[in-house]
Amino acid sequence: METINIIDAPKHVNERVRIGVWLTDKRSSGKIAFLQLRDGTAFFQGILRKNDVTPEVFEMARHELRQESSFWVTGEIHEDARSKFGYEIQIEDIELIGESVDYPIGNKEHGIDFLLDHRHLWLRSSKPHALMRIRDRVIRANYEFFGEHGFTKIDAPILTANAPEGTTDLFKTKYFDRDAYLSQSGQLYEEAGALAFDRVYSFGPVFRAEKSKTRRHLIEFWMIEPEMAFMHQEESLQLQEEYVAYLIKAVIKDCSRELEVVGRDPKTLEPFTQTPYPRISYDEAIKLLQDAGMDVKWGDDFGSPEETYLANHFSKPVFVLNYPKSIKPFYMKGHPTRDDVYVCADLLAPEGYGEIIGGSERETDYDTLVASAKEAGLNIDDYQWYFDLRKYGTVPHSGFGLGLERFLTWICLQDHLREVIPFPRLLNRIYP
Repeated sequence: METINIIDAPKHVNERVRIGVWLTDKRSSGKIAFLQLRDGTAFFQGILRKNDVTPEVFEMARHELRQESSFWVTGEIHEDARSKFGYEIQIEDIELIGESVDYPIGNKEHGIDFLLDHRHLWLRSSKPHALMRIRDRVIRANYEFFGEHGFTKIDAPILTANAPEGTTDLFKTKYFDRDAYLSQSGQLYEEAGALAFDRVYSFGPVFRAEKSKTRRHLIEFWMIEPEMAFMHQEESLQLQEEYVAYLIKAVIKDCSRELEVVGRDPKTLEPFTQTPYPRISYDEAIKLLQDAGMDVKWGDDFGSPEETYLANHFSKPVFVLNYPKSIKPFYMKGHPTRDDVYVCADLLAPEGYGEIIGGSERETDYDTLVASAKEAGLNIDDYQWYFDLRKYGTVPHSGFGLGLERFLTWICLQDHLREVIPFPRLLNRIYP
């Protein structure tokens, strides 16, 4: 008799097997009990008939097994066309491993705050289980995509002296006798990597010390940041849309069951795999918003209502190009024919999820970059190593960043970013 996982049940139809499981729910009717089981790989049902087991096993199943009890189950795998999983186990024997008394998460509705306070246990439930499976697939698809496109992974430091986006939203700490900050981006280091390896990317945690009141922001999240040498913005945009489409295709292919569990019909994602994505300038976006009666003027940054309107106008992800310099970071390249905008773009997701990618071509002129850093109020001495990249064989280069959690909330149609994080800690809370 072979010990298997639930996910492998299709390979063992009509075979007697042994599986280590936890109980998620149960019901009984006279001489038959229905046990809902999970083992970390999948969920399915176990059928326990009184005449097929000893009296002791049947009584244990009815009275001793409680939600999240752990046990070994032995039985024969059968097809079950009525279930979404498609298979079940006809139970012959149960061997109790660990009891569970007063499990706090019942099979009823709970508020999101309660569930997140009990995240260490809620991970066992079907929805977060599906979300984490999708998250894992997206992470693996990242490595696959960049590996196939000639990228080298470069890990940027988490403690840094530099502030790529500005100094007001950094977590400050001490690095021995020096000031240091939790990284808000690995981009500057990836630029150094690109000039050594041509194409690089980082994938790690970043931090923003902002007390946001929206569901779209986290204090700690994971960012994927590619940087490409010898690449202008247009080529970067093509890579970005190809990258997003690749991630979505991977999830549709390998996580259709999980998507359905979290409430996303996989078919609704298919249009987002079709490229190219629409592109409009910031100027055109302002006009669209004003024509729709929204209170916005040139020079304003877009919030959730504006981003939602623009993306829904096209019904698929849309690039907004060339934002005003006043609302973007210092390192972006100035537009060749205009003094008021950068060569940059944000990719806005439809269905109300807003920006999922921000990127730009990078400034390559030494004097222009230094002047922009000074104008941003940055300490020039802290960035000398970064300016050096423009002195020794600089080339046109571009990059972008995708926030993993915001991407996942979109493709999984979730309300809260926190739901797609394995363990949201106090720092990850959205401020009330």
